[in-house]
Amino acid sequence: MIDYAKSWIVRVKQSTLGRNSVWMFLGYGLRIIVQAGYFILIARALGPREYGAFVGTTALIAIAAPFAGAGAGNLLIKNVSRDKSLFAVYWGNALFLLCVSGLALMGVIIIVAHWILPPTIPMLLIVVICLSDMIGARINDFAANAFQAMDQMNYTASVGLLPFTLRLISAAIIISVWHHASAMTLGWFYLGSTAISCVVGIVITNWKLGAPRLQLSRIRAELVEGFYFGAGLSAQTVYNDIDKTMMASLSTLDGTGIYGAAYRVIDVAFVPVRSVLHAAYSNFFRKGQHGIAASFAYAKRILPRMIGYSVVAFAGLYLLAPVFPLVIGKDFARTVEALRWLALLPLLKTIHYFLSDSVTGAGYQGLRTAAQVFVALLNVGLNFWLIPLYSWRGAAWSSLACDGTLAVVMYGILMFVMAREARMSPQLSAERA
Repeated sequence: MIDYAKSWIVRVKQSTLGRNSVWMFLGYGLRIIVQAGYFILIARALGPREYGAFVGTTALIAIAAPFAGAGAGNLLIKNVSRDKSLFAVYWGNALFLLCVSGLALMGVIIIVAHWILPPTIPMLLIVVICLSDMIGARINDFAANAFQAMDQMNYTASVGLLPFTLRLISAAIIISVWHHASAMTLGWFYLGSTAISCVVGIVITNWKLGAPRLQLSRIRAELVEGFYFGAGLSAQTVYNDIDKTMMASLSTLDGTGIYGAAYRVIDVAFVPVRSVLHAAYSNFFRKGQHGIAASFAYAKRILPRMIGYSVVAFAGLYLLAPVFPLVIGKDFARTVEALRWLALLPLLKTIHYFLSDSVTGAGYQGLRTAAQVFVALLNVGLNFWLIPLYSWRGAAWSSLACDGTLAVVMYGILMFVMAREARMSPQLSAERA
């Protein structure tokens, strides 16, 4: 056993993906602990109703947040991972696009929220979370993207962990001072934590990688591809998070809190897979330069182990669900059933994320975005039907149906594109195989 462990450590040290995955896993592992502490504190401090108001608001804003920056973070990873000399330009363009698009989107979200969210949610809370998630958090994301493109996952993990650590400190202050706080109180601390983390992210990125430089000609040339990335991320947010917003509007804030709490546990369970996806993302672009068969072959090397983990996670979530209310409070007792319904999601997400990154890495983000938009619309339609009838159970059924559908659709797209590339260049396709 000791010899096996030593050989495994040696293999990890010799593999760039292995080292990067370990860094991301450590970062996400610490994030699990931090998020768990943060969630327990704010759930106890707010209760299901106020927590539901906060979750419903953040879920709505998360739909538009990927458009802030017009996909600049993904363009940074794609281009800098292939040519590191382009970093300064893509870092500068990302910050510029975020300032322009983020402020414009804030105005739209504030207007839309007036009609979508219940009147019991303060408009000031919406403004505060917009500033946090559409500007501050996106700057922090771009800083993490910069180190990801450079294969410096130790900094990616550290920059990504910082805002969650600051939020945990904020939650500890809230519960110690107010004990029973409002969503608005949490919102102010949420904004302050994000502002500090984004300033630190900019300083570290400029210090370690270089200062930003603006080149507007590249922005114009890549606006369409950037839109595809932004639209894809937004659609991804819709089928992941719109159910919380629709729960707040079509059902009750209490039900929203129950469902949101269970979904948070699912997000935590998916962290090991997400860490590998982040570590491998730039490699998908490098492999994808040689065609989709190469990027899919790369996915197939990693996917079996991630599926194995997801099956184990399903069993653990289902069996340990009754422990959850003992940790965050008896008011969340109904999360046991919700968690068991959602326990299959990590497996479905594992499959469709690896298939999707294979498609994106080969330059077919437009097709991935089309599939994501289709599933997002399907999710909204199912939620309109199921949530008024079955509350959070309807939202859970909709999530399962949509993640499963996306896995099937992405596999169909992958097979279609591979066949088309093979027909267009049979000789090259044979060389890649």
